[in-house]
Amino acid sequence: MVEMIAQTSSPNIDAVIQQVAGHKGCGTTANSGKASCGSAAGQGDLPAAIWEKVKNHPCYSEEAHHHFARMHVAVAPACNIQCNYCNRKYDCANESRPGVVSEKLTPAQAAKKVVAVASVIPQMTVLGIAGPGDPLANPAKTFETFGLVAQGAPDIKLCLSTNGLMLPEYVDRIAQYNIGHVTITINMVDPEIGARIYPWIFYNHKRYTGVEAARILTDHQLRGLEMLTARGILCKVNSVMIPGINDKHLIEVNKAVKSRGAFLHNIMPLISAPEHGTVFGLNGQRGPSAQELKALQDDCQGEMNMMRHCRQCRADAVGLLGEDRSAEFTTDKIMAMDVTYDLDARRVYQEAVEEERQAKSAAKHEELSKLAGEESDISLLVAVATKGSGLINEHFGHAKEFQIYELSTSGAKFAGHRRVDMYCQGGYGEEDTLDTVIHAINDCHAVFVAKIGGCPKADLTAAGIEAVDGYAHEFIEKSALVWFKKYLAKVASGGIKHVNRGDAQIRQGALISAA
Repeated sequence: MVEMIAQTSSPNIDAVIQQVAGHKGCGTTANSGKASCGSAAGQGDLPAAIWEKVKNHPCYSEEAHHHFARMHVAVAPACNIQCNYCNRKYDCANESRPGVVSEKLTPAQAAKKVVAVASVIPQMTVLGIAGPGDPLANPAKTFETFGLVAQGAPDIKLCLSTNGLMLPEYVDRIAQYNIGHVTITINMVDPEIGARIYPWIFYNHKRYTGVEAARILTDHQLRGLEMLTARGILCKVNSVMIPGINDKHLIEVNKAVKSRGAFLHNIMPLISAPEHGTVFGLNGQRGPSAQELKALQDDCQGEMNMMRHCRQCRADAVGLLGEDRSAEFTTDKIMAMDVTYDLDARRVYQEAVEEERQAKSAAKHEELSKLAGEESDISLLVAVATKGSGLINEHFGHAKEFQIYELSTSGAKFAGHRRVDMYCQGGYGEEDTLDTVIHAINDCHAVFVAKIGGCPKADLTAAGIEAVDGYAHEFIEKSALVWFKKYLAKVASGGIKHVNRGDAQIRQGALISAA
């Protein structure tokens, strides 16, 4: 076991962090009373110490996720609770969802993998341990890995995701190892509802079931959250939206976690395809539609800021959110590599990424200023095909997901993403696949792409979705706002009539093998 010496922060930094923790996760307050922080917050919205924590963390900053990458290492196979939406799979390369990994690692293997990946992917800024079980049900492996990574790659942010059952017992150790970000999955604060989600927990060498199990779990989750935020550790809360079980209740969860200092709330759709073998999948429990999910996120947005860019990653994911490069870094390949960690080169690369990010932000604000004075209550969704960097830089037929933006005279707001199967397979378009793509973005008025063929463009037009390829390789938000201003002008002139679109389907478990 690697022993780690905690680094001490300056008194001024500590004071700021404690102030933010006391302010329930944020340093400023908007007129509405909602904390002006979280996923979409910019540098001017946060205290400097908090900005440093989130500016290049792709999960804690929506803006950062276009530019910076993360990786997970699968060192924690055991779990101490059972969730009806979970079925862990090992040695599996075909599913993209939490609890799934291709191979489990020892702490030493994981640490070498982190150094190797960070050397090849210099924009990789975060190392997370998220399973495939629960990191705090595997404390020795988890903390040994964090200790080794801190020694070998000192600039990497450390992040932990947990169900929260063991949090109160390990908060001090989390702080000792300078783990600056913790994600807790909290699906309920009412044990009666929890009993429908969790069949059992295993705590203090005893198995608990039903309402008693859920009561212990929620008590430990909320107490652990309070303890973490009191220490200035940024906390994100994940919640799985399960229609008919906790969908309406998640508004109460949102209020409870905000009051205990959570920095961000991430409401995710239930993944319940029968082939995954979960209890909910086998008993027919459906997941939410795209508009049901968005409506709940919008309702909770009034209490605190929401994360809408989550990809429900595998426990061994590598790369930008929305991509998985784990196949490039198998254990055999890593162990054979002679890795030299160049901290200075990584710093230079990330500074260049930050310059590009600032240019993107400036372009958005320039276009937003042109919308000033426009009077319209129209808001609509558009889809974007992108490889990252905040650019419209993906061919329609090659997209494995579309990013969704909500446009209004207030600007362009990231609203989520939709997984799809690629339309182009082996150089040819698959018409059956095109139907599923249309269903996935059916609530969008337009789709922005770098390039698109005539046939899919015609089919999209017939479905009422405009295919826009005139902004190839330009910034997403600036281009979307330019298009939106033209759209409003057409509506005002009577050239087109604005109509609301229908609902859309959330793709269940897109296959990595299709990548």
